[in-house]
Amino acid sequence: MEKLGILAGAGKLPVECARAAAKLGYEVYAVGLLANSDTQIAQFAKDYQFISVAQLEAILKYLKINQVQKVTMIGKVTKELLFNGAVQPDARMLQLIMSLPDRKDDTIMMAFVRELAKAGIQTFDQTALIRKLMPRRGTITKREPTEQERQDMEFGFRIAKELGRFDIGQTVVVKNRAVMALEAIEGTDACIERGGRLAYGGAVVAKVSKPQQDNRFDVPTVGYHTIEQMAQFGATALAIEAGKTLLVEREQMISFADAKGISIVAM
Repeated sequence: MEKLGILAGAGKLPVECARAAAKLGYEVYAVGLLANSDTQIAQFAKDYQFISVAQLEAILKYLKINQVQKVTMIGKVTKELLFNGAVQPDARMLQLIMSLPDRKDDTIMMAFVRELAKAGIQTFDQTALIRKLMPRRGTITKREPTEQERQDMEFGFRIAKELGRFDIGQTVVVKNRAVMALEAIEGTDACIERGGRLAYGGAVVAKVSKPQQDNRFDVPTVGYHTIEQMAQFGATALAIEAGKTLLVEREQMISFADAKGISIVAM
Protein backbone atom coordinates (compact mmCIF):
# COMPACT_ATOMS: atom_id res chain seq x y z
CA MET A 1 0.00 0.00 0.00
CA GLU A 2 1.45 3.36 -1.04
CA LYS A 3 1.97 5.88 1.74
CA LEU A 4 0.93 9.53 1.58
CA GLY A 5 1.75 12.21 4.12
CA ILE A 6 -0.68 15.08 4.60
CA LEU A 7 0.66 18.25 6.20
CA ALA A 8 -2.59 19.80 7.36
CA GLY A 9 -3.30 23.45 8.00
CA ALA A 10 -6.66 24.83 9.13
CA GLY A 11 -10.04 24.23 7.51
CA LYS A 12 -11.93 21.24 6.10
CA LEU A 13 -9.81 20.77 2.99
CA PRO A 14 -7.19 18.48 4.62
CA VAL A 15 -10.02 16.22 5.82
CA GLU A 16 -11.45 16.03 2.30
CA CYS A 17 -8.00 15.20 0.94
CA ALA A 18 -7.44 12.46 3.53
CA ARG A 19 -10.88 11.00 2.85
CA ALA A 20 -10.15 10.85 -0.89
CA ALA A 21 -6.68 9.40 -0.34
CA ALA A 22 -7.96 6.65 1.96
CA LYS A 23 -10.73 5.81 -0.52
CA LEU A 24 -8.11 5.39 -3.26
CA GLY A 25 -6.12 3.00 -1.08
CA TYR A 26 -3.35 5.25 0.24
CA GLU A 27 -2.01 4.67 3.73
CA VAL A 28 -2.30 8.17 5.16
CA TYR A 29 0.06 9.72 7.70
CA ALA A 30 -1.30 13.09 8.78
CA VAL A 31 0.41 15.94 10.59
CA GLY A 32 -1.68 18.71 12.10
CA LEU A 33 0.45 21.83 11.73
CA LEU A 34 -1.71 24.21 13.76
CA ALA A 35 -3.57 24.11 17.06
CA ASN A 36 -6.83 24.51 15.11
CA SER A 37 -6.09 21.87 12.45
CA ASP A 38 -9.18 19.66 12.15
CA THR A 39 -8.52 16.43 14.06
CA GLN A 40 -11.30 14.70 12.10
CA ILE A 41 -8.54 13.88 9.63
CA ALA A 42 -7.43 11.14 12.05
CA GLN A 43 -10.48 9.07 11.01
CA PHE A 44 -8.92 8.56 7.58
CA ALA A 45 -5.29 8.20 8.63
CA LYS A 46 -3.10 5.29 9.67
CA ASP A 47 -1.49 7.72 12.10
CA TYR A 48 -2.07 11.31 13.13
CA GLN A 49 0.26 13.63 15.05
CA PHE A 50 0.23 17.30 15.93
CA ILE A 51 3.58 18.94 15.14
CA SER A 52 3.82 22.72 14.98
CA VAL A 53 4.41 24.13 11.50
CA ALA A 54 7.51 25.84 12.93
CA GLN A 55 9.13 22.55 13.99
CA LEU A 56 10.68 21.59 10.66
CA GLU A 57 13.12 19.02 12.06
CA ALA A 58 10.33 17.17 13.89
CA ILE A 59 8.12 17.13 10.79
CA LEU A 60 10.89 15.65 8.66
CA LYS A 61 11.76 13.12 11.37
CA TYR A 62 8.12 11.96 11.58
CA LEU A 63 7.92 11.45 7.82
CA LYS A 64 11.24 9.59 7.72
CA ILE A 65 10.35 7.29 10.63
CA ASN A 66 7.12 6.32 8.88
CA GLN A 67 8.92 5.95 5.52
CA VAL A 68 6.69 8.49 3.83
CA GLN A 69 8.17 9.61 0.51
CA LYS A 70 5.25 11.57 -0.88
CA VAL A 71 3.37 14.40 0.84
CA THR A 72 0.77 17.02 0.10
CA MET A 73 0.59 20.33 1.93
CA ILE A 74 -2.99 21.47 2.25
CA GLY A 75 -5.13 23.78 4.38
CA LYS A 76 -4.75 27.35 5.53
CA VAL A 77 -1.48 28.38 7.19
CA THR A 78 -1.29 32.17 7.40
CA LYS A 79 2.09 33.83 7.10
CA GLU A 80 1.38 36.11 10.05
CA LEU A 81 2.59 33.27 12.28
CA LEU A 82 6.11 34.36 11.37
CA PHE A 83 5.51 37.77 12.92
CA ASN A 84 3.05 37.43 15.81
CA GLY A 85 5.07 35.06 18.00
CA ALA A 86 2.32 32.40 18.02
CA VAL A 87 4.84 29.71 17.07
CA GLN A 88 8.51 29.29 17.95
CA PRO A 89 10.63 28.02 15.05
CA ASP A 90 13.20 25.34 15.71
CA ALA A 91 16.83 25.86 14.65
CA ARG A 92 16.30 24.34 11.21
CA MET A 93 13.20 26.42 10.45
CA LEU A 94 14.89 29.57 11.74
CA GLN A 95 17.90 28.92 9.51
CA LEU A 96 15.56 28.39 6.57
CA ILE A 97 13.66 31.63 7.19
CA MET A 98 16.84 33.65 7.63
CA SER A 99 18.21 32.35 4.32
CA LEU A 100 15.24 33.62 2.28
CA PRO A 101 15.63 36.65 -0.02
CA ASP A 102 12.10 37.78 0.92
CA ARG A 103 9.01 36.57 2.81
CA LYS A 104 6.64 36.11 -0.13
CA ASP A 105 4.30 33.12 0.05
CA ASP A 106 5.88 31.33 -2.92
CA THR A 107 9.40 32.00 -1.62
CA ILE A 108 8.58 30.42 1.74
CA MET A 109 6.70 27.46 0.29
CA MET A 110 9.33 26.68 -2.35
CA ALA A 111 11.99 26.69 0.37
CA PHE A 112 9.88 24.22 2.36
CA VAL A 113 9.48 22.04 -0.76
CA ARG A 114 13.27 22.03 -1.21
CA GLU A 115 13.78 20.94 2.39
CA LEU A 116 11.40 18.04 1.84
CA ALA A 117 13.21 17.12 -1.37
CA LYS A 118 16.56 17.07 0.46
CA ALA A 119 15.04 14.44 2.74
CA GLY A 120 13.93 12.38 -0.27
CA ILE A 121 10.28 13.42 0.04
CA GLN A 122 8.28 14.43 -3.03
CA THR A 123 5.65 17.17 -2.72
CA PHE A 124 2.43 16.05 -4.35
CA ASP A 125 -0.03 18.25 -6.32
CA GLN A 126 -2.60 19.13 -3.64
CA THR A 127 -5.45 19.07 -6.18
CA ALA A 128 -4.64 15.65 -7.64
CA LEU A 129 -7.01 13.73 -5.35
CA ILE A 130 -9.75 16.34 -5.06
CA ARG A 131 -10.17 17.90 -8.51
CA LYS A 132 -13.89 17.11 -8.28
CA LEU A 133 -14.08 20.01 -5.80
CA MET A 134 -13.17 22.47 -8.57
CA PRO A 135 -16.33 23.86 -10.22
CA ARG A 136 -16.91 24.33 -13.92
CA ARG A 137 -17.71 27.71 -15.41
CA GLY A 138 -21.14 29.14 -14.56
CA THR A 139 -23.37 30.37 -11.76
CA ILE A 140 -23.32 27.98 -8.81
CA THR A 141 -26.14 29.52 -6.77
CA LYS A 142 -29.82 30.09 -7.54
CA ARG A 143 -29.40 33.83 -7.96
CA GLU A 144 -27.63 35.18 -11.02
CA PRO A 145 -25.54 38.29 -10.41
CA THR A 146 -26.99 41.66 -11.36
CA GLU A 147 -25.39 43.52 -14.25
CA GLN A 148 -23.54 45.77 -11.78
CA GLU A 149 -22.30 42.75 -9.81
CA ARG A 150 -21.15 41.05 -13.00
CA GLN A 151 -19.16 44.13 -13.99
CA ASP A 152 -17.60 44.18 -10.52
CA MET A 153 -16.81 40.45 -10.78
CA GLU A 154 -14.98 40.94 -14.07
CA PHE A 155 -13.16 43.99 -12.72
CA GLY A 156 -12.25 42.26 -9.46
CA PHE A 157 -11.11 39.13 -11.31
CA ARG A 158 -8.58 41.16 -13.34
CA ILE A 159 -7.32 43.02 -10.26
CA ALA A 160 -6.96 39.77 -8.29
CA LYS A 161 -4.89 38.25 -11.11
CA GLU A 162 -2.49 41.18 -10.96
CA LEU A 163 -2.32 40.93 -7.16
CA GLY A 164 -1.43 37.26 -7.52
CA ARG A 165 1.19 38.04 -10.14
CA PHE A 166 3.13 39.91 -7.44
CA ASP A 167 2.55 37.02 -4.97
CA ILE A 168 0.80 39.30 -2.47
CA GLY A 169 -2.65 37.71 -2.19
CA GLN A 170 -5.49 36.12 -4.15
CA THR A 171 -8.57 38.04 -3.01
CA VAL A 172 -9.95 41.50 -3.71
CA VAL A 173 -13.13 43.26 -2.62
CA VAL A 174 -14.68 45.79 -5.01
CA LYS A 175 -17.81 47.90 -5.42
CA ASN A 176 -18.84 49.92 -8.47
CA ARG A 177 -15.48 49.02 -10.04
CA ALA A 178 -13.57 50.61 -7.17
CA VAL A 179 -11.19 48.55 -5.03
CA MET A 180 -12.28 48.38 -1.39
CA ALA A 181 -9.61 45.97 -0.13
CA LEU A 182 -6.69 43.84 -1.31
CA GLU A 183 -5.62 40.68 0.51
CA ALA A 184 -2.11 40.60 1.94
CA ILE A 185 -0.73 38.86 5.02
CA GLU A 186 -4.02 39.16 6.94
CA GLY A 187 -5.80 36.57 4.78
CA THR A 188 -9.14 36.30 3.00
CA ASP A 189 -11.46 36.67 5.99
CA ALA A 190 -9.88 39.92 7.19
CA CYS A 191 -9.82 41.25 3.62
CA ILE A 192 -13.57 40.60 3.27
CA GLU A 193 -14.25 42.27 6.61
CA ARG A 194 -12.24 45.37 5.74
CA GLY A 195 -13.65 45.67 2.23
CA GLY A 196 -17.20 44.97 3.35
CA ARG A 197 -17.08 47.66 6.01
CA LEU A 198 -15.72 50.23 3.54
CA ALA A 199 -18.32 49.36 0.90
CA TYR A 200 -21.28 49.85 3.28
CA GLY A 201 -23.09 46.93 1.63
CA GLY A 202 -23.14 45.53 -1.89
CA ALA A 203 -19.48 44.53 -2.09
CA VAL A 204 -18.28 41.90 -4.55
CA VAL A 205 -15.46 39.49 -3.66
CA ALA A 206 -13.14 37.94 -6.26
CA LYS A 207 -10.71 35.12 -5.47
CA VAL A 208 -8.48 33.60 -8.15
CA SER A 209 -5.35 31.54 -8.69
CA LYS A 210 -2.04 33.24 -9.28
CA PRO A 211 -0.88 33.42 -12.92
CA GLN A 212 2.18 31.43 -11.78
CA GLN A 213 0.14 29.10 -9.52
CA ASP A 214 2.00 26.02 -8.29
CA ASN A 215 -0.60 23.37 -7.46
CA ARG A 216 1.61 21.87 -4.80
CA PHE A 217 0.57 24.64 -2.42
CA ASP A 218 -1.70 27.64 -1.85
CA VAL A 219 -4.44 26.69 -4.35
CA PRO A 220 -7.34 29.16 -3.82
CA THR A 221 -10.09 27.70 -1.65
CA VAL A 222 -13.52 28.92 -0.57
CA GLY A 223 -16.06 27.31 1.72
CA TYR A 224 -18.94 27.87 4.09
CA HIS A 225 -16.96 30.22 6.31
CA THR A 226 -16.10 32.42 3.33
CA ILE A 227 -19.79 32.95 2.56
CA GLU A 228 -20.59 33.42 6.25
CA GLN A 229 -17.97 36.18 6.39
CA MET A 230 -19.40 37.81 3.27
CA ALA A 231 -22.92 37.77 4.68
CA GLN A 232 -21.76 39.27 7.96
CA PHE A 233 -20.14 42.24 6.22
CA GLY A 234 -22.69 42.87 3.49
CA ALA A 235 -20.97 41.37 0.44
CA THR A 236 -23.50 40.14 -2.13
CA ALA A 237 -21.52 38.26 -4.78
CA LEU A 238 -18.44 36.07 -5.14
CA ALA A 239 -16.38 35.45 -8.29
CA ILE A 240 -14.03 32.46 -8.32
CA GLU A 241 -11.91 30.91 -11.05
CA ALA A 242 -13.49 27.91 -12.77
CA GLY A 243 -11.38 24.77 -12.71
CA LYS A 244 -8.76 26.35 -10.44
CA THR A 245 -10.57 27.02 -7.14
CA LEU A 246 -11.41 24.38 -4.54
CA LEU A 247 -14.91 24.45 -3.03
CA VAL A 248 -15.19 22.74 0.36
CA GLU A 249 -18.44 22.04 2.22
CA ARG A 250 -20.10 22.76 -1.13
CA GLU A 251 -23.70 21.84 -0.32
CA GLN A 252 -23.69 23.68 2.99
CA MET A 253 -21.98 26.69 1.41
CA ILE A 254 -24.40 26.97 -1.51
CA SER A 255 -27.44 26.45 0.71
CA PHE A 256 -26.29 29.27 3.00
CA ALA A 257 -25.49 31.53 0.03
CA ASP A 258 -28.96 30.93 -1.42
CA ALA A 259 -30.56 31.71 1.93
CA LYS A 260 -28.64 35.00 2.11
CA GLY A 261 -29.19 35.93 -1.54
CA ILE A 262 -25.48 35.76 -2.37
CA SER A 263 -24.55 34.97 -5.98
CA ILE A 264 -21.50 32.77 -6.67
CA VAL A 265 -20.07 32.55 -10.18
CA ALA A 266 -17.17 30.46 -11.45
CA MET A 267 -15.54 32.52 -14.21
